[in-house]
Amino acid sequence: MTNSGSGLDPNITPNGAKVQVPRIALKRGLSEKTVYLLVEKHTSSRSLGIFGEPRINVLELNMALDELK
Repeated sequence: MTNSGSGLDPNITPNGAKVQVPRIALKRGLSEKTVYLLVEKHTSSRSLGIFGEPRINVLELNMALDELK
């Protein structure tokens, strides 16, 4: 997965990650379903259920993808 637009934020939105799933699956030789499941697994919800937006830590997701090799 690629970082946020600024390159400073370690998180991206779930939609930002899902847009990249077909490309990531193809490049890594994985099924799209496998990558989607990892995206869902690494999606953090809002803080205290009301603050902020759902997010995904790009580094953690990339490390999980690397473990599938």
